[in-house]
Amino acid sequence: MEYNVNKGIGKSVEFKGLKSQYLFIFAGGLLSVFVVFVIIYMIGIDQWICIGFGVIAASVLVWFTFRLNAQYGEHGLMKLMSKRQHPRYLINRRNSRRFFRVPNRKGVAYA
Repeated sequence: MEYNVNKGIGKSVEFKGLKSQYLFIFAGGLLSVFVVFVIIYMIGIDQWICIGFGVIAASVLVWFTFRLNAQYGEHGLMKLMSKRQHPRYLINRRNSRRFFRVPNRKGVAYA
């Protein structure tokens, strides 16, 4: 089998409909589901419970990743994260009269 990963120069990486950062979310999520599966199997929990957890967790991860991809698009998730880091409004507590003062030659405003 051969899979096309890149579809041109200058375009973002796309694989089976997932674009750019969603590929990393998908791969990291599947890796973490596998690690948790191995840990709970090594603890001694029943094999069928481990398999059920792995199947359900991987299915939810696939659904959630494709939903994020469809909802926010290629760069939308990064835009959402940057929007959350900006303040909602700026507070300026300085006196508004300072805008109407004329500075003298030395750069000091007249009182």
